[in-house]
Amino acid sequence: MIKKSRKVRDYKALTKALPTLRYLNPSSVFIHLQNGRCKTYDLSVKEGDHVDLGEVIGIRHGGFFEQPVHSTVSGTIGSVSKKFHRTGRKVDCIEIINDFKDTYHESVFDRTDEEIKKLTQDDMVDIVREKSLVGLGGSGFPTYIKLGTKEKINVVVINAVECEPYLSSDYRLILEHPGRVVTGLKYIMQALNVDKAIIAIKSEKDPLFEVLTQVLKVRFPELNVEVAKLGNHYPQGWEIEVFKWALGIEIPFGELPMKYGVIGFNVSTAVGVFDAIKHNLPVTKRHFTMTGDAIKFPQNIRVRVGTSVKELVALCDGYKEDLSEILVVMGGPMMGVSTVSDDVIVSKTTTSVIVLKNVEYKEEPCVRCGSCVYSCPAHLEPVQIMNAVKRNDKDVMKGLEAYKCIECGLCAYVCTSKIHVTDYVRKAKIKLG
Repeated sequence: MIKKSRKVRDYKALTKALPTLRYLNPSSVFIHLQNGRCKTYDLSVKEGDHVDLGEVIGIRHGGFFEQPVHSTVSGTIGSVSKKFHRTGRKVDCIEIINDFKDTYHESVFDRTDEEIKKLTQDDMVDIVREKSLVGLGGSGFPTYIKLGTKEKINVVVINAVECEPYLSSDYRLILEHPGRVVTGLKYIMQALNVDKAIIAIKSEKDPLFEVLTQVLKVRFPELNVEVAKLGNHYPQGWEIEVFKWALGIEIPFGELPMKYGVIGFNVSTAVGVFDAIKHNLPVTKRHFTMTGDAIKFPQNIRVRVGTSVKELVALCDGYKEDLSEILVVMGGPMMGVSTVSDDVIVSKTTTSVIVLKNVEYKEEPCVRCGSCVYSCPAHLEPVQIMNAVKRNDKDVMKGLEAYKCIECGLCAYVCTSKIHVTDYVRKAKIKLG
């Protein structure tokens, strides 16, 4: 009998029990000059120039915003070349040859607690904008826009669910740096004038509950912050699901959560807010999961933004010798983008790279079992959307509400015929604009 499936096999045990390895001194970093939201850019440096850590080296141009581009090391500007971005596309990257001195730019400085208490919402928005902070869970949406909302916010939610299989970098970040997470949340609450917050975790993550509860009690007794244990289903980390199970609020598709008095931020984004407000520092490092069955020693790594994945593979003792072909997944295995090249650069929004043995599955005809329909968290009909894509029938795609797909990958995961259904629905969304 076909049933609804919201469970996926978990591979986090490969990395979550290990302390995070630090790899912060690559010989060169490659900084993305383009990304999924910004197609054009201007550089303010040229080859041979010296730059300091945290220095602005250019500007990315988005549709309605601009993003300063910062150096993540001190060193010498190299040339511009094409490298893979987490979107799966090759984009322009500028090399910075590391001088291993970590000389901070004059714009990087510490603020005292007294100075921070005096900051207004507009002050914090300006700081976060200047430091080019975006959603570090993978969304890449400019944080200053969310932080600058004029809607009345009643509760801030920190999303620490991390529901994707294999990924455990947020888990390790909280275990190892809970103070940074909570302090970043404190700054967000101050900016939004909110006196209540929730840190949402999976119910199975008992160590996180114990650590966060103790840190809140001992170090932040003045904060009204609850640690909420949510379910273990996939995609529990979807923002709509987080709000539903943490707050009992159902946000209709297309509606902004802020209109309902709630706003959400990823754990890594909260730490990014801490670094920007406290140290006036852009995102130069991040916790990163390097894992998969094709490398010898999967682990979490504290990595410099701009590091080549090839170097990280070597840090994990390289590939297993018996492999003829690999599959590199940027992001989680359910929602990430795959390529057969390891010429990938860690951007600040790249949560992980999963290197897998490339197994070819034979796609069979659809048997109309209904697994994809029963399992879809957005209540869509993925196979019908797939058929509409094959016919190039945009009216049907629109009528089937393909634009509501969150690309969680469950339809492909449960398909008994091994059809890449999610790819078809993704194509429908692109066709609908």
